[in-house]
This record gives sequence, structure tokens and C-alpha cells, in this order.
Amino acid sequence: MVNPLDLKTMLLAKHAQHVVLIHFPIALFITAVAFDFFATWTKRRGLADAAYYNLFVAAISTLPVLATGVLAWQFQFEGQKLKGILLLHLVLACASSMVIWLVCWTHFRARRRAEVLPSYRLTLEFLGVGLVALTGHLGGFLSGVNGPG
Repeated sequence: MVNPLDLKTMLLAKHAQHVVLIHFPIALFITAVAFDFFATWTKRRGLADAAYYNLFVAAISTLPVLATGVLAWQFQFEGQKLKGILLLHLVLACASSMVIWLVCWTHFRARRRAEVLPSYRLTLEFLGVGLVALTGHLGGFLSGVNGPG
């Protein structure tokens, strides 16, 4: 039996880094959307600031997640041709990352220009949460958490 606390197993598993890192942008983005929603509802500047910083870190953290996802595909799936759930997961992951970056840019631009945030951003943020959830759900099937994988 493999020791679950073995450092070599944790760091060198074929897919471990992606599976661990993916939780950061998911949690940060969903938290940022919640902060932004409540900031809009309550008009509290502190919540808006928390949303902004969470979005910024979420956007930055998508970069290593995408990189480790491609590496996991190469190592765990031996670079097999993308099809089915794997292809859909990759497409949705790219779309999710783009939406996270777009929301971050929207907040950054409004803050830099000292403008009010556009009203469509909440729709974009909720679309992003849906994309992230669907992407994670498919990733669960690929890793074997949600079913055969």
C-alpha cells in the first residue's frame, strides 16, 4: 500500500499537481463572485475590494492550472487524441479561464478609470460560475471521482 503522506508520491504523481491546484481558482472565483454580489447589494466598499483581489488571484492561478492540465493529459492519458469528455473538459476549461480573465479585466478597468462597474458583469460572473462548475464536474469524471475514469 502507498503511504498517503509520501512526499515523492504527492509531488511526482502523474496528475497530482493539476488535481490539487484546480481548487484555488475555483474557490477564489466563486468567492469573488459572492463578494461582488453582496458588495452590489449592500454598497459596501470592503466587499468590492475583497472581490477585486480574489478575482485577481483567481485569474493568475488559472495559468499554472491550465499548464498542469495539459501536462496531466500528456502524462496520465499519454497524449491520446482529445475526444469525448476530455475534449469537452479542455474546451470548457479554456472558456472558464477566459471568463475569469474577462471579469478580472472588467473590474481592473473600472477601478483604474474610477468608473462604476458595468451592470452586465454580474451576468458574466454567474455565467463564469456555471462554466467553472461544469468544467469541474467533467474533471471529476476524468479523475474517477464522479464515476469511472
